[in-house]
This record gives sequence, C-alpha cells and structure tokens, in this order.
Amino acid sequence: MAINVEVPQLGESIIEATVVRWLKKEGELVKAGEPIVELETEKANFEVGAEKTGILARIERKEGEDVKVGDVLCVIEEISEEEKKALREELAVKPAPKETPKEAEEKPSEIPAEEEPALKKKITPVAKRLAEEHGIGIEDIEKVAATGPGNRITKEDIQRYIEQRTQQKEAPVTEEQKVYQLKEERLTEKAEIETPLEAPQIPPLQRYRREERVRMSRRRRTIARRMLEAQRTAAILSTFNEIDMSAVMEIRRRRKEYFRQKYGVSLGITSFFVKAVIAALKEFPLLNAEIQDDEIVIKYYYDIGVAIGATGGLVVPVLRDADRMSFADIERAIKEFAEKAEKGTLSLEELQGGTFTVTNGGVFGSLLSTPILNPPQVGILGLHKIEERPVVVNHEIVIRPMMYVALSYDHRIVDGREAVQFLVRVKELIEDPESLFLEG
Repeated sequence: MAINVEVPQLGESIIEATVVRWLKKEGELVKAGEPIVELETEKANFEVGAEKTGILARIERKEGEDVKVGDVLCVIEEISEEEKKALREELAVKPAPKETPKEAEEKPSEIPAEEEPALKKKITPVAKRLAEEHGIGIEDIEKVAATGPGNRITKEDIQRYIEQRTQQKEAPVTEEQKVYQLKEERLTEKAEIETPLEAPQIPPLQRYRREERVRMSRRRRTIARRMLEAQRTAAILSTFNEIDMSAVMEIRRRRKEYFRQKYGVSLGITSFFVKAVIAALKEFPLLNAEIQDDEIVIKYYYDIGVAIGATGGLVVPVLRDADRMSFADIERAIKEFAEKAEKGTLSLEELQGGTFTVTNGGVFGSLLSTPILNPPQVGILGLHKIEERPVVVNHEIVIRPMMYVALSYDHRIVDGREAVQFLVRVKELIEDPESLFLEG
C-alpha cells in the first residue's frame, strides 16, 4: 500500500518550508519513525520521519524546493513482515558485484616502471606516437630539440626532426644551425601571437573580478523580510545612554568561580540586563506591549527574547516567564540556546512569542548600534562592547569600564519620555546591581 508523507503542521503562523536534504534515497528501506528528510522553516530546521516501515518508492520534492503544509514530500510503499525479513536477509548476504571481463579490459592497465621506456626528456603522447610511427627510437628522440612548455617535446618538434632527417642527405645541417633556426622560428611565432590586432589585451581587473551567486536560505529570507517589515510598519526611534559596569564587573570577579562551581555555568552580563529590563518593564508597561489593529495589548508576563548570531543566521529564542527565573536559570538557558542555535536544533516553541528582546553586539566588538525591532514587539535593548574610558566621578577624572546601550522603540505607542526614563532605569539598576535582588 502506498503511503504519502506530507509536510506536517509547522507551528504558529508558519505555512511554508524548504527541503534542505534527503536523508534517504529512492529504493531504500525506511523504518517507522526514522527521519527521511530535513526541512527548514523561517525559525528552525526539523526532520520529518516515516509513519510506516517500507520502501521509499518516490521522492516528490527535490532539495531546495519550497513546500507548504500538506504538500506530499514522498511516497512510501508499505511492506509486510515477511518481506521485511527477506529484504534484511538479502541485504545482509548480498555479495559485492564482480568485475566483468569487458570491464576488466576497459580498466586502464598499469605498466610497471621497468617496462616503460625511460626518457630523459619529456614528450607529449601525440609526439611519442608520431615518433613510433616513423621509427624514431629513444636515442633519436633524445636528440630532438624541445620547444614546448616545460622543455617538453611536442608533435611539431618531431615533425621538424623528421623533415630535417630527410633533408640531411642533401644538405647536412650542424647542431648549432639547427638550434639557431628553431629559436628564430619560436621568436617569430611568439611575436605573431602577441600582436595586439590578433590578441587584444584584457584589462587586469576583469581577469580577477570573481563573483558568486548563492541562494538565500529560508531563514535568511525570513530575516530579510522581517527586518524590512519592521522598518515599513513601525515608527522606529532609538535613544542612547552609557553605563558604568564597575559594580557588575566586581560582582562577577568575586562570584564568578563560585557561581560556576555551584551552577555549572559562567556568570555573564546578560542575566543582569535581563533582570534589569524586567524591573524597568514593570514600571513602563507600554514597552512590553504590541499593537493589534487599533488596540494596544499590554502584557503583564515577561517573555524575553535573547538574540543569538548563529552560523546559519540570527535567531531569537525566548526565556519564558523570565521574571520567575534566577540568574543561574537565565545563564543556563542562554548557554543551551546558543548550543542549539549552532546545531540548528532549536524547537519552534523556543522561538515563538516574546514580549521584549535583548541583543548583545558587544560580543562581536560593536561599540554602538541601533537595533531593529522584532515585530510585533515595540522595544529592543542593544548592549555593546565594554571599554575602559575616562569619565568624571565626584569632580575627578577616573578610568571606568563603560558600555553604550541603545533602546529602539516603536514611537507609535511609546513616547520619547517613557523610552528615555526606561533606559535610565536600566542604567540605575545595572550600576547598583544589589537593587536587582530587592526588585525580585
């Protein structure tokens, strides 16, 4: 019985995918539940398995093709238990194919080194064949003046040698005259080849201007579409501030080793900012909202997206109910997200939703940037490189580890006053991190 393997439901608002690669070939045995094809959606890659054990009879969609939910990917011919057993036995005892006499004849033979005539000079196969046809032996070939690339004897060299040998009886020519004549002929040929009228010069830049055309992955296409969508639909504005990271750096210096030993992960800076963002969102709830038609939906739960720049493209996995997570919970989740992002194993559930996003370009060395909103969210906080700079503290110039931060927000529902106050509140909490524990 033929069974159609269809594109399954891909998750909330996802209706299309791209066939990345087939894990099985037509004619192969597949077991129930065994992955047979890998699909890429705008958020993650996942594998589709066989529902029944059988033979992969026909592949309907090639690698690189776009498919929709319900499309037939392939057809599996179900087989009986007796057929399964017989097929396994056949595969187990199937002998390796023997070489036919015809294949053996066509297979190029290797001539032992001692049987191959040893020549001091290099000679092309065509020239060698021509020499054999005219009865020119190895000793005579060694006398031929080579004019080919790499001092190789060419067909023309052998032809010249044959003509000269024929004419030797009438007018013997000395070796010096012969070499001189050949050099003159080669110089003449070279001058003719290099004549500008016959071989126009190619500008050097055009020879090495290399281009490559690469098909965009579905994830990259989605990133491009969403970035453009954000620019078109939202009134994006950014505000900036700088934060003295001394207090956070000191806590990390004192507690980093203890934290790692107790929780198995390093104490980074992202967990501090996630905590600070949640505290600030509670004071300025419009930054934790979204627009739906003519209404503003304010959310009193805090699902914080953490942008991760993986090899396959940008992904934003979500920390669900981040307000209930400890520093260790946040750091463990971010580490797990980063590992899954690199392997391409993030689930759709881990990537869906989110009420606010934190992105850290500082890990790549960015000093300042304006992050783009992640629709339908109305706020995103951009972190940057920590750099020691001179600042004025209590009327004195001191060196402090400083970080520029940027808040991009949707000006349709968030006013500049609220955005600036939100960012100032984040700054205050980071510069006095003990208050984060009081904020809960």
